[in-house]
Amino acid sequence: MVSTKMYEYGSKRSCIRDLFEFGKKQKAIVGKDNVFDFSLGNPSIPAPESVKDAILSILNEETPVAIHSYSSAQGHDSVRDAIASSLNKNYGTNYTKNNLFMTCGAAPTLMACFKALICDDESEIMAIAPYFPEYKCFVEASNGKLTVVPADTKSFQIHFEELEKLINKNTQAIIINSPNNPSGVVYTEETIEKLSAILTEKSKELGHPIYLISDEPYRELAYNGVKVPFVPSYYKNTIVCYSYSKSLSLPGERIGYALVPSEVEDFEMVYASIAGGARASGHVCAPTLFQRVIEKCVDVKPNLETYEKNRNLLYDSFTKMGYNCAKPDGAFYLFFEAPKGYTALEFSEKAKKQNVLIVPGDDFGCPNHLRLSYCVTTEQIEKALPIFENLIK
Repeated sequence: MVSTKMYEYGSKRSCIRDLFEFGKKQKAIVGKDNVFDFSLGNPSIPAPESVKDAILSILNEETPVAIHSYSSAQGHDSVRDAIASSLNKNYGTNYTKNNLFMTCGAAPTLMACFKALICDDESEIMAIAPYFPEYKCFVEASNGKLTVVPADTKSFQIHFEELEKLINKNTQAIIINSPNNPSGVVYTEETIEKLSAILTEKSKELGHPIYLISDEPYRELAYNGVKVPFVPSYYKNTIVCYSYSKSLSLPGERIGYALVPSEVEDFEMVYASIAGGARASGHVCAPTLFQRVIEKCVDVKPNLETYEKNRNLLYDSFTKMGYNCAKPDGAFYLFFEAPKGYTALEFSEKAKKQNVLIVPGDDFGCPNHLRLSYCVTTEQIEKALPIFENLIK
């Protein structure tokens, strides 16, 4: 016998991964230049040269045993010191290494947080649509329930009226993701302030803190000077889940952290519970070579020139063609409404026949929308635009 739940997770891939695998097969048949794969958020911009320099420096300066040995479960002290110092410089905070727990990227960080905060099978974690589909898997695998706040499809901020209706005594945490995957929208300061006020009031009313989990793999990817609010500055019971996958183009290296500010209610218990959640998920320590790389590259910022160029090209072209799009101020996704007469799945299948791969929004909690990932070459977008124009016609 095996776990039915785990069998379902393993045998049914996400819609994103299904399209990606289909694209790989099609490239072998028709040639890679004839498949326009906008399915996966896999950065096309190389990691900064400073990352390569850091790796070579570490390999030359330290012994293999030192490089590849275990670190403490929470990560090397010097690495966490460096990250705390960078955050303090950027956001005027007072963090130390004791506020940070190094992880294998954002997904295990989220999993550790869910395991820490889900107390029993009545516990609820709330997500704001549109949301990253894996949240559902992570929450359910931690024996909790995912409650979804319907999307505000006009502004793609937060539908506060619906959120307030859904908060109840079992609400343990609300997870937000800004810049957002899949919409690319950045939650405004006004949105974060209003959310903070509601959670403060509801926490008092319910007699227990409602934690805010801020999923931030795209924090550094914002355009035209758009400000991404640093959520712990607005709401004290915030836990940040961060990944360097997008900011430093390191998705395959699996490196990130959980930030638990000292202001969080029951700080020591929350931090220890996240450490316990990580342990229960099989965490030993984050990759030690890339911990050292982050220590040397902690203040390196991504080059957004190509992403911004792609964003402008797609958004301007799509709106001229007649597509209804959310304007992405961050991340590298364009989220658009399926043209009239089609469901998102039907339109995705129609595009698929032209070897154009776009993800239907059903699993994101927006069944009438589709996600297009533009972390690809500008040339690929230029070649695909005539197909998108024919598709809407």
